[in-house]
Amino acid sequence: MLLELREVERVYRVGGADVRALDGIDLALDAGEFVAVTGPSGAGKSTLLHILGALDTPSSGSVRFDGAEIGGLGDRAQSEFRLRRVGFVFQFFNLLPTLTAWENVAVPALLGGQSLARARPAATRSLESVGLGDRAEHRPAELSGGQMQRVAVARALMMDPPVILADEPTGNLDSKTGREVLDVLGALAKDTAAPRLVVMVTHDRTAAEWADRRVSLVDGKIRADTRSADAVAAEVAR
Repeated sequence: MLLELREVERVYRVGGADVRALDGIDLALDAGEFVAVTGPSGAGKSTLLHILGALDTPSSGSVRFDGAEIGGLGDRAQSEFRLRRVGFVFQFFNLLPTLTAWENVAVPALLGGQSLARARPAATRSLESVGLGDRAEHRPAELSGGQMQRVAVARALMMDPPVILADEPTGNLDSKTGREVLDVLGALAKDTAAPRLVVMVTHDRTAAEWADRRVSLVDGKIRADTRSADAVAAEVAR
């Protein structure tokens, strides 16, 4: 398994009381999966995503990436893990308005120490991979919502990470544009040359149905973990 959680708990202290956001989570996730995490508000979805992406640290339990424990990494090691191993896609795109599309995509490489000129070819290829090669010089204000989200996906791919974490990626989009973004995310997971683990948090039941695996959280616990018929057939074929 690419990512494994064992007995993971996350407890926050709020107003003098303990709030258990995650309560004994066991979860194994692998490359090639497109996973939707669903559940009501306050169920622990965002906390789970943050734990998977080393944006947060579990209160107890084990989080392993490719067999190595990452649950207790220090700040510097967490930052390096996030930069090299995980690509993040957010509901509100988080693009820098003064930068062109390719410059926004190149930002992770700049954080990794590359110059803008050196990062440009890879940023352009990343945009081409999501169908936006002809929008490389456009700034966010010149793009549609769907195009901005695809720029965000291209940025998540910039460092070629094995894991993509998407937090409500269709929440700001109309249904047609949302489907286009879901198609892109699904294709990333199923890329035969470089399959990735794609985990998407969503409140949208229709969006969740595009995933081949659905994990439902309630009160910090996994209440259901189901695979689509196609995913089960593919697993049997392997």
